[in-house]
Amino acid sequence: MRVVSLLASGTEIVCALGMGEALVGRSHECDSPSWVKGLPSCSAPTFDVTMSSAEIDREVSRRMRACEPLYLIDNELILALKADLLIAQEHCEVCAITPGNVRESGSAIPAEQVMALTSGSMTGIYEGIVQVARALGVEERGHELVRVEKARLAAVAERCAGKRAPTVVMVEWTAPIYAMANWGPELVDAANGRLLIGNRGQHSAAIGWEAVQTADPEVLVVAPCGYDLKRTLAERAVLEALPGWGEMRAVRAGRVAYADGNLYFNRSGMTVTRTAEILAEMLHGEMFGERSEGDAWCWA
Repeated sequence: MRVVSLLASGTEIVCALGMGEALVGRSHECDSPSWVKGLPSCSAPTFDVTMSSAEIDREVSRRMRACEPLYLIDNELILALKADLLIAQEHCEVCAITPGNVRESGSAIPAEQVMALTSGSMTGIYEGIVQVARALGVEERGHELVRVEKARLAAVAERCAGKRAPTVVMVEWTAPIYAMANWGPELVDAANGRLLIGNRGQHSAAIGWEAVQTADPEVLVVAPCGYDLKRTLAERAVLEALPGWGEMRAVRAGRVAYADGNLYFNRSGMTVTRTAEILAEMLHGEMFGERSEGDAWCWA
């Protein structure tokens, strides 16, 4: 089996199943585990992703209206790699490559060789793990991996259960403000936080800043989609310029957490349970393994 993964979470799942040797190509976003960065990159964004969050939002919106692609797919390289399986996703047209993107790129890969993962919830993530395992001929490993991840998540919930649940808002884009949804609310539940904005199992949506002001959470988590911690911290000026920022309860208390959204909060792969553990550290000071503060997140 020769696998090209055009989805970062798919790459993580293949490796977690002990099948990393099957990977022959990756997307430009695949970076975990770190050794996969040595594989040939089979995709690239079609615009400058180093622009500001507002500029990125405008360009993505323009391209969507004009039916212009967000990603370039190197079909010649994929054919040269003789891929038997191509992993993509069909949950979000913006966040990563979809089967539709593969078709529209003129790929010669047969549709039956393209696997599309859907992950709007923890259940969807677990199903995706088993789906990949089945395609790789190691279905039992998939079920065992799901069992282990469920047990880790349950351990977070058990340790945090008796603590007072602080109110929380999680932001996954800053201009405009997007409230985190999908599987994110389930992770806040596990860490015993009380999420004020964000619909579980649904796509994240743009909201007015006034909604965050009205919610006035005790803890505000900022984890923009695709941004590592360093780039997330660069968004501080965007938020601090918003009206009433300094009056927010979380700001006054020093409880605004900036986080690595790319690796933890936006990715539906093998880091989601670690994200719940990170939230437990933020909300309650509970540590699971090594301290993540300063590496995965920090207080502003």
